[in-house]
Amino acid sequence: MNETVYIILVFICGIILGVIFFGGLWFTVKKAVTSKVPGLLFIISFVFRTGIVLSGFYYLAAGNFKNMIACLIGFIIARFIIKQGTKSEKEYVIGKEAPNET
Repeated sequence: MNETVYIILVFICGIILGVIFFGGLWFTVKKAVTSKVPGLLFIISFVFRTGIVLSGFYYLAAGNFKNMIACLIGFIIARFIIKQGTKSEKEYVIGKEAPNET
């Protein structure tokens, strides 16, 4: 496979890994609010998410520094995507009162 095509695929996979990691973190925080044992939930989620991401990075990098950088850039971009997608209404209104929720 062409090296450029593989780097693009690794970049896209980095985005997917980032969505899994940060989306999983967002989901964990939402569920921990109502959980009876939030500490255990956070620990299990962290180990699971980190294991998936590290395995993905290891497999995708394939011993190539360029692949690792492409995957990392995709991972970081996914962080911003998830951050924008999970903002509340109050964060959009800067310096003004939030709209009434009645």
